[in-house]
Amino acid sequence: MDEFDSIARLFRPLATSPEALGLMDDAAVLAARPGYDLVVTADAIVEGIHFLPDDPADLVARKLLRVNLSDLAAKAAEPYGYMLTVAWSPAWDEARRSAFARGLGEDQAAYRLKLFGGDTVSTPGPMSASVTMFGWVESGRMVKRSGARAGDLLLVSGTIGDGYLGLKAARGEFAGPDAALLADRYRLPQPRLALRNALKAYATAAADVSDGLLADALHICRANGLGLEVELGDLPVSVAAANWLAVQGDRTDALMDLATGGDDYEVVCTVHPDCVSDFIGFAHEHGVEMMPVGRVTAHRNISVSHWGEAACIEIDRLGWRHG
Repeated sequence: MDEFDSIARLFRPLATSPEALGLMDDAAVLAARPGYDLVVTADAIVEGIHFLPDDPADLVARKLLRVNLSDLAAKAAEPYGYMLTVAWSPAWDEARRSAFARGLGEDQAAYRLKLFGGDTVSTPGPMSASVTMFGWVESGRMVKRSGARAGDLLLVSGTIGDGYLGLKAARGEFAGPDAALLADRYRLPQPRLALRNALKAYATAAADVSDGLLADALHICRANGLGLEVELGDLPVSVAAANWLAVQGDRTDALMDLATGGDDYEVVCTVHPDCVSDFIGFAHEHGVEMMPVGRVTAHRNISVSHWGEAACIEIDRLGWRHG
């Protein structure tokens, strides 16, 4: 199939919204929504970096959508639709491309997304794909990274470290009964869209945890010219991660691995101390558990401790960075 045959067969059936113009034009037309701001985010995934070459193609597509949905979740935005660009490598034959499109369709239905258009190209490899995603939030209500104040508590949703361990499991570097569960966590993140109303009501700042909890929390603090104190002992971990921690020689070092590993796609946010209890309760009512893990400070550095004992860390170990 050439580019246009591929678009017609794989993606036109997904682009049923009138805004997409049947993928027969070079652009889409999005109507304004009175009283709302349009939130735009973009993320790309590259084979060998964000997913493994033998990962199922449908899960690759679903992960691509979900890492972008995670950004919208942290901004308290309601997902709307997306533009897609794919660079197919020779290893991605017709069967894999069809499975990729099938995965897109599955999560489009699950998250009520619309495909508006995009582009497909060929590359000698590796395969890569990017999404520009759109969401709506009431005018002026998007939760930014900026907005945190000294004294705010730092909270994170769900559990931290499963993405780090899940990559090990997907690579065959993690043995044991928890390996399959952790690999699934790495391959198929769960964007915390249910937090939208709680964040709008209580959060002073927020970000999604893609590069690592410490790195993304520090992004918030830098956006406000502030610092951060984090208590590793309060890190929320899954049963699988707790089992792994139990057999590690240096627990502080192992907790640092979980806090900096990335790929968790949870939400880290700041909340005024007087509102924390209400925020946690509101989030719980919507099915998301929030855990305080630190505090925003006036001094512009990061301090990490484990049950009160300071941990010496290097700034370049805070999380994943692309070169």
